[in-house]
Amino acid sequence: MPIFVIRHVTTYRYRQPVAFGEHRMMLRPRDDGDQIVLDTDIAIEPAPRRLSWTRDDLGNHVATAEFDDRAAELRFESTIRLDHAAMNFAARDIADDARVFPFARAADHPPVVPPAPAHPRVRAWAEGFLRADGTADTYDLLVGMTHAIKSRFKHGARHQHGIQAPEQTLKLASGSCRDHALLMISALSHLGFAARFVSGYLYLPSDDDGDEAVLDGGNTHAWAQVYVPGPGWVDFDPASGTVGNGNLVRVAVVNDPRHAIPLQGSWFGRSTDHIAMKVAVRVAAASA
Repeated sequence: MPIFVIRHVTTYRYRQPVAFGEHRMMLRPRDDGDQIVLDTDIAIEPAPRRLSWTRDDLGNHVATAEFDDRAAELRFESTIRLDHAAMNFAARDIADDARVFPFARAADHPPVVPPAPAHPRVRAWAEGFLRADGTADTYDLLVGMTHAIKSRFKHGARHQHGIQAPEQTLKLASGSCRDHALLMISALSHLGFAARFVSGYLYLPSDDDGDEAVLDGGNTHAWAQVYVPGPGWVDFDPASGTVGNGNLVRVAVVNDPRHAIPLQGSWFGRSTDHIAMKVAVRVAAASA
């Protein structure tokens, strides 16, 4: 199992010292069976008056920082060492009575909690993956939708805040990783699958893995998780076409993508005081 070293630095710069309200962080990866956090450290400048940790209802780690000091720069540096085990997904993993969709959900099956009712255009698109009689091979349906988004939709960074509505992603055939994830979640929720939004990190192998001074080789990322009887929650990354958790590190799983923002907070000053926000991420493979 590889050891991933994740360094995530966010810096806010202002024209003069400003005051800071609470800042909420979701930077520490989850404690799941296929990923184990070995070490974690977060350095914040200026130092917060209070830093508290809690877990939300879905088991995500949430930190809250409270500040007294004013400053012209606010910097968060999170460093994580994590033991990661790649988990693949094959048709044989699915429970026998769930290999053909639709299937009866057991009593312990998670509820279907769509982010919002699916738009008619999204519903029609989702139903296009079914046979004429409304059935489908469960594995082919899930993998086919993942690969369809990868092959038919343009993927690129979108720096605007928020997430596109799934029907807008369909219309444009383009979006960011979070837009593609939400489209897949909306479509599968309409069909009756329990699906949720995942934010975290993507490891991109790089020739510079040994250079700790270089912040590259990975980035923040978003994808979908779908509950499949048998294996349970399975990762599907429509932006890359990846099925399974290979090179993916989960930080937050949520039903509403607005609850998975890595870092958010407030500051007090003039509207012209803010200069810039810079985010740098490095995900490197290290020896155990």
